Amino acid sequence: MSGILMMVIALVVLGGAYLLYGRYLQNKWGIDPGAKTPAYELEDGVDYVPADTNVVFGHQFASIAGAGPINGPIQAAMFGWLPVMLWILVGGVFFGAVQDFAAMYASVKNKGRTIGYIIEEYIGKLGKKLFLLFCWLFCILVIAAFADVVAGTFNGFAADEAGNVSKILANGAVATTSMLFILEAVALGMILKYAKLNKWVNTAIAIVMLIVAVAIGLKCPLYLERGTWHLIIFAYVLIACVVPVWALLQPRDYLNSYLLIFMIAGAVIGIFVANPACNLEAFNGFNVDGQYLFPILFVTIACGAVSGFHSLVSSGTASKQIKSEKSMLPVSFGAMLMESMLAIIALIAVASFAKGEAAAQGLTTQPQIFAGAIANFLTVAGLPHDLVFTLINLAVSAFALTSLDSVARVGRLSFQEFFLDDDVDEKNMSPFLKVMTNKYFATVITLVLAYLLAKVGYAEIWPLFGSANQLLSVLALVACAVFLKKTKRQGCMLWIPMAFMMAVTFTALSMTIVKLSKAFMTSGLSLGNTLQLVFAVLLLILGVLVAVQGIRKLLEKPQKKAC
Repeated sequence: MSGILMMVIALVVLGGAYLLYGRYLQNKWGIDPGAKTPAYELEDGVDYVPADTNVVFGHQFASIAGAGPINGPIQAAMFGWLPVMLWILVGGVFFGAVQDFAAMYASVKNKGRTIGYIIEEYIGKLGKKLFLLFCWLFCILVIAAFADVVAGTFNGFAADEAGNVSKILANGAVATTSMLFILEAVALGMILKYAKLNKWVNTAIAIVMLIVAVAIGLKCPLYLERGTWHLIIFAYVLIACVVPVWALLQPRDYLNSYLLIFMIAGAVIGIFVANPACNLEAFNGFNVDGQYLFPILFVTIACGAVSGFHSLVSSGTASKQIKSEKSMLPVSFGAMLMESMLAIIALIAVASFAKGEAAAQGLTTQPQIFAGAIANFLTVAGLPHDLVFTLINLAVSAFALTSLDSVARVGRLSFQEFFLDDDVDEKNMSPFLKVMTNKYFATVITLVLAYLLAKVGYAEIWPLFGSANQLLSVLALVACAVFLKKTKRQGCMLWIPMAFMMAVTFTALSMTIVKLSKAFMTSGLSLGNTLQLVFAVLLLILGVLVAVQGIRKLLEKPQKKAC
């Protein structure tokens, strides 16, 4: 199958899904364009801040994408292009987009509250406590994995087999541009909040800022080693998740969304111009190098098909910025389908290389393989290979860094919410509760644990992250199904995704626990692997407990009213 044919199939399926299935769900659940959304009702200038649909879409898309839709399909390509493509399209439409829309819908209808609060309201307080603990542990895994991905993208040095160290121009340019993005985001945040300019003027300013940052990055690359970037990235995340969303989160995502959309548009154009051949086998079997298609395929490709993390963004940050209920469909359902398109592009990218070709070109990581393939495509259109390669690497790092902004904030909120109940008097809390609910303490403890795990490396963390991520999608689907049932809305479209992902995640987490336990028995575990084992056991236990509680609520018969 050619790259063009794969792209055409994806465009037809995903575009048709938005126009038909997305609007069907919107009509089935019902929206009120005239309703006062939580962004206005609870506006506080920090988390609840009304924003235009394009700004919230930029935040949602940039946050949920991260490195997942690029890393996942490329890693899973060992099973062949057919199962990867089928899971991206079927999972993206009937699993991921439905979950994201349901999570945002439930949140907006419940004052912009997180999935944790929705679980408390419709399942019970114990379920909420267990879920928030699960959510916090999961966020630590995401921060660790994505921070290491970004540090690797920024790493300015490479050593060959002989030990000779050389500078990596593309990584240095990406690092400079990304740092400038942060400064420009603060400036753009001030403009968006105080200047009150026309949205087209704001767009022009954002694009100019983007071009200036890229130009300076290419001229003035910044060379630092991976370990140093770990420290810088975690220092940035510490600041990003405690400042008001208008000051950094919204404008940074606004800037990044243009870069990311340009990247996807450029990749699509490159595919249609170059029409790359598919050098992957359609199907390589159910067992490839000791990896079983079930459940490995479905936890490796998470963000491009279905991802529990999306429910945290949909209900944790984006729902608090929605101006009108009619914006929920494009922001949630639409952003997920856009991410599935990116996953298809990643599949075409890895399929364009013959066996061993990518490694021969020095492309060893998933982001490098992706950037190298897109650069090859656009070279056919006459664009310079090195420039395109640098820009694509920049876009990939922007994805991951933006996800870090959001997930760190969600992790901090989950930790704080765990110690808060409706009956807690926030003005007269005990010293212990004051510390545990302090946003700075919650942020620091979250990031310290994530930093320790990041030193293990994202390649080691990814299987556990994928399993936990998909189990989180189970819990989100359960919570949303209970919400829809309790509010007399149809939720049967969530049942099959919920049951399937439950089978996938319980199997995958059990396999991870067995693998780490065997390693412990034979050679002992390092600090990072010990943390992984502890996390895997806790996540499995917490996930089972929350799922059981939710399913009981889902299956219980409505109580008859007394006469």
